[in-house]
Amino acid sequence: MDQQMQDANRKVLLLLDNAPSHVVRDLPLTNVQVFLFPANTTSKIQPMDAGIIAAFKRRYRRFQLQDAIDRDEQQKADIYKVDQLIAMKWAKATWNDISSETIANCFKHTGLFERETQKNEVGSEEQDIENELKDAINQLPISRPMSVHELINPEEEQQVAHEEISDEDLIKLSSSQDQEEEEDGEVMDENPPMSTKEKLNVLHSCI
Repeated sequence: MDQQMQDANRKVLLLLDNAPSHVVRDLPLTNVQVFLFPANTTSKIQPMDAGIIAAFKRRYRRFQLQDAIDRDEQQKADIYKVDQLIAMKWAKATWNDISSETIANCFKHTGLFERETQKNEVGSEEQDIENELKDAINQLPISRPMSVHELINPEEEQQVAHEEISDEDLIKLSSSQDQEEEEDGEVMDENPPMSTKEKLNVLHSCI
């Protein structure tokens, strides 16, 4: 991402929570500035949680329900069967369908930026999609259909909280993993470890 911003002559601010995978201290960034949210604030000021994820889910579910309707009309046995490739294509099309206005509106909802007084066209768009989902649910052969809210926010997702981890916990986790490797007596690779820049170059070449 930093290389892409360099090529585009842009500088951006990247907002991250302190999930274990978000370790960016040693990255040599020039055009991307990283800001880590304080602990336990993700649900309040993280733009992804302020509507972007919900917008993605609505559009993805629209693909899923329309496909189920089509399969039902074709009298397929399992109308909800979807292979991984189709799901990936839906995910790509779903993300491409989310407008920059929707993303900007979600950023404004966090309170991190000043909000302009204007018509809520984005909210109207999301409501239209919810209405489409309601119609699709009613077309399916379901004896006890769930609500759109339940469809977008299934109970099992609500039970799994996003676990945030402190720097101290990260250090303990890393130390315990190193100790387990020593106890297992694993033979370490004699080749020197790759630097962060080398890893990023390999990843970029794969993309």
